[in-house]
Amino acid sequence: MKAMEAKVRLSLRNILYATDFSPVAESAAPYALELARIYRAKVFALHVRPFEIYGMAPPESWPVLRAAAEEQAKQQAAQLDLYFAGVAHEAIITDGDTWDSVSAHIEKDDIDLIVMGTHGRKGLEKVFLGSVAENILRHAPCPVLTVNPHVGLTAEDAIAMKHILLATSFSPACEVAAAYAVSLAQENQAHLDIMHVIEPQKTGEWVCSSELAEGCARRLRAVVPTEAELWCKPNMLVEVGNPAEQILNVAKAHRAELIVMGVKAAAVAPAATHSPWATAHRIISAAQCPVLTVRG
Repeated sequence: MKAMEAKVRLSLRNILYATDFSPVAESAAPYALELARIYRAKVFALHVRPFEIYGMAPPESWPVLRAAAEEQAKQQAAQLDLYFAGVAHEAIITDGDTWDSVSAHIEKDDIDLIVMGTHGRKGLEKVFLGSVAENILRHAPCPVLTVNPHVGLTAEDAIAMKHILLATSFSPACEVAAAYAVSLAQENQAHLDIMHVIEPQKTGEWVCSSELAEGCARRLRAVVPTEAELWCKPNMLVEVGNPAEQILNVAKAHRAELIVMGVKAAAVAPAATHSPWATAHRIISAAQCPVLTVRG
């Protein structure tokens, strides 16, 4: 991985907050609000309602049902207006497919960051985040900040970003994520941990973990540009084990306030729990701090 240029930064002018008004989604709202305050950004608070299907309701009742839906939309917009009253914002209640609407607003409103809540699940299903969050995470061209129910930090503490953990697999996507992590650390005068996890060697593989660790340590040191050493003394970590488990353990032990990860575009759901996307999903679902994913 090449040394990152300090020119790349998390520029926040327009933030998209995606909500379905569930407790999980609403738990992410304070992060959108705090980021908007700090960066003087505008929040586009978006709720997408599915197309109304009235099922077995008689046709003569449809106008009443539509009127009730419109009244609910007005109340939801007023709720968003009230919450984001302290910052520039726009409350948007629309109908249709969620990803189609999100995608349209990313382009129309020049969105720099998406903020959303995600479910924290256990067991085999923990690698799946649901179709809505899945589509946003996989296809959004801008960084996505996710907040799950396990996050124990207040929004003010998390957005302070004084302890940042960059998890890298040395992929091109992680290279892009590294640029953001280094810039955020510089901007917030934060402590930066940079880590790579080596998976246990399989029987028959010739390279030993110690040799891999030494090579990975050299690559980690190259992540931070030379000029950044004037303000940043990153801690380089090479761990051996399951990537998701090790990243979560380090984040907890080091009291990380933000995990930064690179993710690649993917068209289909992960087929195996050891795939890169399964690792990302597990971290997003279980981290005790917000996770910033950057697509590369």
